[in-house]
Amino acid sequence: MDIILKYFPELTDTQIEQFSKLKDLYQDWNLKINVVSRKDIDEIYLRHVLHSLGVAKVQTFNPGASIMDVGTGGGFPGVPLAILHPEVNFHLVDSIGKKIKVVNEVVEGLGITNVKTTNDRVENVPGQYDFIVSRAVAQMETFVRWVRGHIAKKSNHELKNGILYLKGGDLTEELKKYTTTTIYDLPTFFEEDFFETKKVVHLPMKYKG
Repeated sequence: MDIILKYFPELTDTQIEQFSKLKDLYQDWNLKINVVSRKDIDEIYLRHVLHSLGVAKVQTFNPGASIMDVGTGGGFPGVPLAILHPEVNFHLVDSIGKKIKVVNEVVEGLGITNVKTTNDRVENVPGQYDFIVSRAVAQMETFVRWVRGHIAKKSNHELKNGILYLKGGDLTEELKKYTTTTIYDLPTFFEEDFFETKKVVHLPMKYKG
């Protein structure tokens, strides 16, 4: 938990309490439904929570914004971002029902009120969003195809509406055709070795009516 406060010292008492409860909730649920590897559960604040919050170092979401987390798995990056942005609406989507069950239980256990969940493929989910966030669930080309049509028309943030994607490694080939992307290296914000090759990729996307 200290590592979260190191980089986000302005947290409210409520946010500190929610982040503090998060590890125990995931440990309990992980025994029943494995959503986080055993190695990672011990370092959940570094490998999952802080990694998820890397998105917020690139773009803080304005109150009233709507964010979709596609392929959320156990709730990353959506749950940590929802704690950090209590006045922003988050929609966490995953096609695997047991993962959404864990997310629902964690959200309820933390008392988070700004998260809704859907167990379905994103292509079947209606609605438009300011940003779509995710943690490397597919190659960018596949991901873009999945989320096309889900971007809201009006931009209200410093960055243009689109995708904010947590990725790692050399992305040169994968992003070659996406000339409007901006890559933010997470070591710019976090000094831990874990983030050495980790990035946030911003790909602006136009509204399609």
